[in-house]
Amino acid sequence: MDNMLEMYLYETNTLLEQLDELLIEAEKNETFSTNDVNEIFRIMHTIKGSSAMMEFSTLMEIAHHIEDLFFYIRENGMDSISESHKSDLFNLMFQSTDVLRQEVGKLENGEPLSTNIDQMIADINSFLEKISHDGGSTDDDATATDNAAGDDAKGGVPLSDMASPYQIRITFEPGCGMENLRAFMVINALEENDLHGEYFPADVETNSDTIDYILENGFFVGLSSKEALDAALTVVKAQNNVETYEVIENTAKYEPAASEAPAAEAPVAEAPKAAQTAAPKAPATQEGSAHHAAPAKQSLISVNLSKLDALMAIVGEIVITESMVTSSPEIQNLKLDSFLKSTRQLRKLTDDLQDIAMSLRMVSVSGTFQKMNRIVRDMKKKLNKDVRLTIVGENTEVDKTIVDSISDPIMHIVRNSMDHGIESDPQERIAAGKEAQAEIVLSAEHTGSAVIISISDDGRGMDTEAILAKAERNGLLTKPAREYSKKEILSLLMMPGFSTNETVTEYSGRGVGMDVVKKNVEAVGGIVSITSELGQGSCTTLKIPLTLAIVDGMEISVGKSIFTIPIANIRQSFKAKQEEIILDTHGNEIIKVMDEFYPIIRLHQIYNIETDSVNIEDGILIWVDASDKSYCLFVDELMGEQQVVVKPLPAFLSNFNIKEAGINGCTILGDGNISIILDILNLFGASQNQY
Repeated sequence: MDNMLEMYLYETNTLLEQLDELLIEAEKNETFSTNDVNEIFRIMHTIKGSSAMMEFSTLMEIAHHIEDLFFYIRENGMDSISESHKSDLFNLMFQSTDVLRQEVGKLENGEPLSTNIDQMIADINSFLEKISHDGGSTDDDATATDNAAGDDAKGGVPLSDMASPYQIRITFEPGCGMENLRAFMVINALEENDLHGEYFPADVETNSDTIDYILENGFFVGLSSKEALDAALTVVKAQNNVETYEVIENTAKYEPAASEAPAAEAPVAEAPKAAQTAAPKAPATQEGSAHHAAPAKQSLISVNLSKLDALMAIVGEIVITESMVTSSPEIQNLKLDSFLKSTRQLRKLTDDLQDIAMSLRMVSVSGTFQKMNRIVRDMKKKLNKDVRLTIVGENTEVDKTIVDSISDPIMHIVRNSMDHGIESDPQERIAAGKEAQAEIVLSAEHTGSAVIISISDDGRGMDTEAILAKAERNGLLTKPAREYSKKEILSLLMMPGFSTNETVTEYSGRGVGMDVVKKNVEAVGGIVSITSELGQGSCTTLKIPLTLAIVDGMEISVGKSIFTIPIANIRQSFKAKQEEIILDTHGNEIIKVMDEFYPIIRLHQIYNIETDSVNIEDGILIWVDASDKSYCLFVDELMGEQQVVVKPLPAFLSNFNIKEAGINGCTILGDGNISIILDILNLFGASQNQY
């Protein structure tokens, strides 16, 4: 059951994400296209079926009633719904998907499902009744049609109301269940044998209400010739769960009065089937948000993330072992041309294997970005602000673990933009020379080994003087206010407990916000920065590594110890002279680089390593930065660049606050030695604590 539940949750969450995207796009168009209606019907039909199989009755009931609603819309078209009811329909659908997502969340957390969903069901049913009432004439016609069909049946006319000269009436075994799907399987079997005819009821695949009819009257297959009848009987006999079948010859013409009802009903009954059959073959120029990705889905499989983790670990071991073999001291001075040729080929293959293994974990940020549409949509309505969300670069790919970690930070920043940044009064924007409709831009792009994600708005911007005053009142300043640069003032927003909102709202003002964003982003090796111009807008930028498993590093030595610094953190390396070193008021060393002064951190002092390179001129300085920290690291020498596999440290070392000491993990070098990977951000904090 665990495997089934995992697959159910994966499938249902995927469908709900598709549904959210579809609803957002449809709301922008102010209507559902034919393709939208069919897609929603399919999604709800799938959720209903899988939930019924898993015995999750709450989810099944909600999906079933939404399916009924869209069955009516599919049969009667969106034109049957008045403009005043279309807005209610969108709100009802968003409300329904929220309830479905809440229930799925309970399953993920091992909590019991809700036992009372009567209000949700009542809302759906009352809306269906409301729009049915608007199209009352249509319903009356359908009722008259049903009555006519029933009268014809009682009068001895075949119950199927089909005009085919040869018919087969099929009954299924008692208690087999899902008789409509059994009938659909019969249809598929016949069509696989090129036996095409009429069927009654015709909508067995999509309409579960046909079960009652089939139980009472049977399922009818209509054929045009005796040869087709004989071939069809052979197929029917081979089907499972078929209890009896009866051949009805219907070569006589119906009376006109008796044939009016079936003539009226046939197009309605056949329409859904015809639409479904034609949909995959239709060109991609269909109206609205057409979805024709079914063939592509067949080439995709879902893989447990733990298996990918195991694969990455094995690939990492292969890379390390390959390096150990080619760097073996025993063969360093030997001239072995064939061996060298083989090792070059092996290096190429391991690099390719490593790239493929990494790509398996890479997923696009589109899923995370598209969720923001819903955040903006809901807040637009509650805050009464006219805002559009523009998404750029949603196909940018990042490691799956990192995508999961940045979802909440992005959501919080978007909510901040909506709540704090965007002006409430459109006239205020117009007076400032801006469009009445505000815009939030969510973008992602690759830059080397990192991804830059930015969330910008064209709102009122941030008042740095107000931020500085608030920070001073809260006692958050560590130096005189006049010494703070604009960048430093904006970074105060990411301090714990800081909020510019004076009142607590549904979205902000509780002092829990950008500090959590910063913590989450830095946990995956990322950097957060904020820029803003008063009256023009703000931009929050996240710089995030593509993957946490393999990094490009610079090997350095301090005494007999070897360390690795991620290349992404290195800005420059240079030799310095003693006269360039300045002491601050506390006696700490600083140096001027690019017209700015930066502190010098001696690695051998932090980790108490014995080394001969004590004088500043004997070693080398590496200018590094991480987040808002920038400084120069003094080491013995650079040993060269190398791509390294990040190995986590044993869990028991967490008791010694290794992370806070500036150690991020380790890697195994080609000669079998271990190299500590430095955490540049926390290393600065460790040095300050020491001093």
